[in-house]
Amino acid sequence: SLTKLLPGRQILVCDVSDQAQIDSLAATLSGQGIRLAGLVHSIAFADYSQGIRPFHETGRAEFLQAVDISAYSLIALSGAIKPCLLPDASVVTIGISTTRMASESYGYMAPVKAALESSLAFLTKSFSRDSEVRFNAVAAGLLKTSASAGIPGYVDAYLYAERVIPRKRAITTDEVAATAVFLLSPRASGITAQSIVVDAGMAINYFDNQVVADAMRPSTSPF
Repeated sequence: SLTKLLPGRQILVCDVSDQAQIDSLAATLSGQGIRLAGLVHSIAFADYSQGIRPFHETGRAEFLQAVDISAYSLIALSGAIKPCLLPDASVVTIGISTTRMASESYGYMAPVKAALESSLAFLTKSFSRDSEVRFNAVAAGLLKTSASAGIPGYVDAYLYAERVIPRKRAITTDEVAATAVFLLSPRASGITAQSIVVDAGMAINYFDNQVVADAMRPSTSPF
């Protein structure tokens, strides 16, 4: 739990689907005179309780809920805590390595992440009226996390990614975190409205000779 990870630190809980809770969080921070040098937005949700269906069968309620929690929450949080952000603060969110690939194992979340990442430019422009707050995303490849383990078919996609990545080893949460820390730091002061891809080269190696050879073998599975 966070209590164990951050002993003695103040922990505030906020349901980002509830604007009242977002406003309450902002009021608490403001009331305590807290000024923030950075914000990490690492939130995503999709209701896959009925399994992953063809994209055109995506339910309106499920899709809009995912957009609300996974994408709009960045806009809502940023706006609410704007008075608490330092003039040169950095806001970092977590995207995906590509929103242009129709990965069936990821369901409808790629379009949701596309909405999240496209908002970076608009937030940067909007905040630039009176600050130098930066907005960026770490566009991560497939990660082994407790959340991803619950996505139907994700494990197979993760194992495939390991085959495609040139180094034959998946990226780690530490590698993604290191990029986020860089974007939060003054060293990245010239970077804003960008998505930094962290995929260990997966995107350039889909036609790896061995992977292609395995896929073309007459078998029920390429592995």
